[in-house]
Amino acid sequence: MADEQTNRDAFRIQQQYCEANAAPVYARMCAALVDGLTRRSVIGARVLDWAGEPTRDALPLRLFGGLHALVQAGRDAGLAAVYSGAVTDARAILATIERVLVEHEAALLPWLDGPPQTNEPGRSAALLLGLREIARACGPRVEVLEIGSSAGLNLLIGRYRFDLGGVAFGPADSPVTITPRWSGPPPDPVPLEIVSVRGCDVAPIDATDPAVAARLAAYVWPETPERLARVRAAVEMVRAHGVALARADAADWIEARLAEPQAEGVTRVLMHSVVWQYLPEPVAERVRVAMAAAGARATVERPLGWVAMEPDRSVGHQVVRARWWPGGAEWTTVATSHAHGAWIDTGAGAGAAPLVELPAAAQVRV
Repeated sequence: MADEQTNRDAFRIQQQYCEANAAPVYARMCAALVDGLTRRSVIGARVLDWAGEPTRDALPLRLFGGLHALVQAGRDAGLAAVYSGAVTDARAILATIERVLVEHEAALLPWLDGPPQTNEPGRSAALLLGLREIARACGPRVEVLEIGSSAGLNLLIGRYRFDLGGVAFGPADSPVTITPRWSGPPPDPVPLEIVSVRGCDVAPIDATDPAVAARLAAYVWPETPERLARVRAAVEMVRAHGVALARADAADWIEARLAEPQAEGVTRVLMHSVVWQYLPEPVAERVRVAMAAAGARATVERPLGWVAMEPDRSVGHQVVRARWWPGGAEWTTVATSHAHGAWIDTGAGAGAAPLVELPAAAQVRV
């Protein structure tokens, strides 16, 4: 169980993460709240008394999503000035947020009840690198099983257009083209055919519902209007053609999918991004056990793969890794990435020095 100092430190950790990911507005808000947040509001007290692990629970981003929703709905001009970057003084930011927590308590409280569903299409570029690594080892045809799919925007991975360091992938007429800034060697032009993509979420959301689309927009960080445009375009793709998204516990769903017959010559791949920190440990362990058992059964004709894009908050970026069976089943680091896919580094970024010391309970270990 966390204590008040641990809950405050979550804002310090998030501040470092935002600074490392070119998000100065949220970094300033975190800096103002880390020592300045008070119990004068119901929400302030609930944050400071948070019972879970606040960094793994993404507590700052739960709160900031609710605040951003107010701004996007035009409900608070003073808060909008903070979100636009017009207000940068820490005392003014703190005073504004403390006022808003009181005045908009009823609207903000529900945002603390569940984790952010930052369903970011830009992450598909990093995930695609993992799929290509598996295709290199196991063959070009893959079926993708994603857990923690949220609204299913990354289930469109086979329908987006990508420019990966000058290497193109995906349909040229896609409404969404994803072009991350690139560092390191470009990927080899490995043949890849995404045969099918299915996903699950313990609490999936319907992106075609206007209220849900507004919620997704609120989780987009304020410094990145291009992300907001991309999310809205991806929502329109879901509206036009749909996605295969089920409501299910991750372990239940993966166990059931791994038990299904597998086509010869197709690699079955578990894929996820910024999900592991939200899984209860018993669920995470069941997924590990199920994958290990399926890996032991895998053959050259029916291989198994696993692609993970999960955060190392101590250095402020995501680590993209892949493993496959048969073949040793050791994790291979494919790249590091910006939290929302704005940049990808296929060089030595995984060895970066820590920016902040993470409590053991806040660390994410797949």
